[in-house]
Order: sequence, then C-alpha cells, then structure tokens
Amino acid sequence: MFAFLTTIIPKILEVVPNEFYAQGLAYLGAGIAVFTGVGTALSQGYAAAKAAEAVARQPEASGKITTTMLIGQAVAETTGLYGLIIAFILSGK
Repeated sequence: MFAFLTTIIPKILEVVPNEFYAQGLAYLGAGIAVFTGVGTALSQGYAAAKAAEAVARQPEASGKITTTMLIGQAVAETTGLYGLIIAFILSGK
C-alpha cells in the first residue's frame, strides 16, 4: 500500500490545479462521504438482529432490549448523517 501511494502521489501533484481539478476532488470526497451509509446500514441491521435474538431468549425483557436497541441505532445513524452533510457541503463547492 505504501509503495502504491509513493508512486501515485507525485503523479497527482504534477497535475496543474485549477477549478475543475478542485471540483473533481470535491465530488470524489462527496462520494466517499456518502459511502459511510453502508457501515451505518450494516451496524443497524446487526443491532436489530441481535435484539430480536435477545427478545426470543427473554421475552419479559423486551421493553428494555427495544429501548437499548433504538438508542444504539440512533447513535449509529449519526455517522451516516454526518457523511451526508459532508457530501452536501463538498458537492456545493
């Protein structure tokens, strides 16, 4: 990985930076920022699956399990929202 970076960075720096170059990199960054939604979706699906397993084992604790799951999913969703906000900011430049 380091060898790849050392070969590609000089080639990137040879490009004359202009408005199109900056806009292209902004769109590239926006695409990477939107990709954070994949991790959010996977973590929320995993949390919901584990909560369903826990309710199946202990149905009497379903209220506490559901509350804890919803709080955890809300925290996990913030990363996706931050990525979306960053993508909007970058695509507006």
